[in-house]
Amino acid sequence: MRILFTKVKPRYLTSEQGATALEYAIIAAGIALVISSAVYAFGGTLYEFFYAGLEDLIN
Repeated sequence: MRILFTKVKPRYLTSEQGATALEYAIIAAGIALVISSAVYAFGGTLYEFFYAGLEDLIN
């Protein structure tokens, strides 16, 4: 078993397949953080802006 592991181990050390997936996950998390921060910061203002215009149209 030990001989088999020493032959297979270098292949895992040089593989970059998981690193690419991790980079994409970090980018996606950053984008989600920016979007959620923007919604939290401007959500109330946008709500008031759009619904004030909607009330004007209805009345």
